[in-house]
Formats: sequence, C-alpha cells, structure tokens
Amino acid sequence: MIVVSDTSPLCYLVLIEKISILPQLFGEVIIPQAVYDELRTKDAPIAVQNWANYPPSWLKINSTSFEQTDEILNSLDSGERQAIQLAEYLGAELVMIDEKLARNVARERGLNVTGLLGILEKAAQVNLLNFSTAIEQLQQTNFRVSPLLVKSLLEKWQTLQ
Repeated sequence: MIVVSDTSPLCYLVLIEKISILPQLFGEVIIPQAVYDELRTKDAPIAVQNWANYPPSWLKINSTSFEQTDEILNSLDSGERQAIQLAEYLGAELVMIDEKLARNVARERGLNVTGLLGILEKAAQVNLLNFSTAIEQLQQTNFRVSPLLVKSLLEKWQTLQ
C-alpha cells in the first residue's frame, strides 16, 4: 500500500508517542522533501526535530520535484502541495493530511484522504492503541479540532468498548 503523508499527522503522532502505529498499519510511509524539511525546521517541536533527524527505516523521503503551475495547489503550503503532488505521481492509495483546505483539494483531485483522527481510529480498530487515551494525549498538544467532533468520536468509541 502506498501511503503519503503531510507534516501534521507525523508531528502529532510523534508528540503523543504513537508514531510506531504507522509501520504497523501501512508498512512504510512516503513523504516529500518539503515535509521532511518542515519536520526538521527550528520551529518544529524538539521531539519532532529529534525524530526527523534520525528517521526510521519505514519512512521514505522522496525528493522528486514537481512543477508549480496549478493555482489551487500553489495556495497550499509547500508540504501539503508536495504531499498531494507526490500522492498523485505515485498513485498513492492514501494521503494523510489534516488541514481542511488541503484535504478538500486532495479529494477534488481524486485522492483517498485521512487525517490524524482517522489514523488513530484505524489503529484503535486493530487494537494498536486505546482511542480515548490517544485523544486525551492529543488534547494536551496544540492540535486544533472541533470539540463537537472529539465528543462524537469519543462517544462512538465508548459504545464500542
């Protein structure tokens, strides 16, 4: 399965110490150079920088460069733009993006999209983590999500347990 990721899902999985679920779910994850650069920037949390400075073997960094001729793609940040372009180029079965505009652009381009919450749900479905605990940890970060969505997801998982 070809899976491409933007910066945000990787960053927050590192911060809540759940990054190890990705190889268990997908084998490997591919990121474009811009995402790798964003993970290593001085503005990234130290834990994320440290993780990215010594990337695991399952994280593949693709340095393919793409034309920037699409006005809609150019409105996105470089990590989102390159993740979408890379997913299209590779024929990815899944692209992980959290930002709403980028998710919409990716869907409009025919890509299968999930975000961090979708990844956490998928991991919980196969017993790789406790969904409620992961959400509690996520809420200790600066991850932005609708409180109503969180409430709905937690209620769903409480009925399933």
